[in-house]
Amino acid sequence: MAKDQKSGGDKKGAAKGAEKKSAATSKKDYYSVEGGKLERKRRSCPKCGPGVFLSEHKDRSACGKCSYTEFKTKKE
Repeated sequence: MAKDQKSGGDKKGAAKGAEKKSAATSKKDYYSVEGGKLERKRRSCPKCGPGVFLSEHKDRSACGKCSYTEFKTKKE
């Protein structure tokens, strides 16, 4: 059985034909390999361990897997 499809298919308020921006990052943003040595560019989650990186936001660093969050303090 096929599911009923709504006409239009676009989300409410979305412009037709507008391109979506990709938020995907590549592996080069997380680490680099130079001379056979691995250099991590982002911090690892202290709960999940190495291999799970914290995302960087304006006011916090957060883990997408376990929801661990560190808030950044304002420097005066």
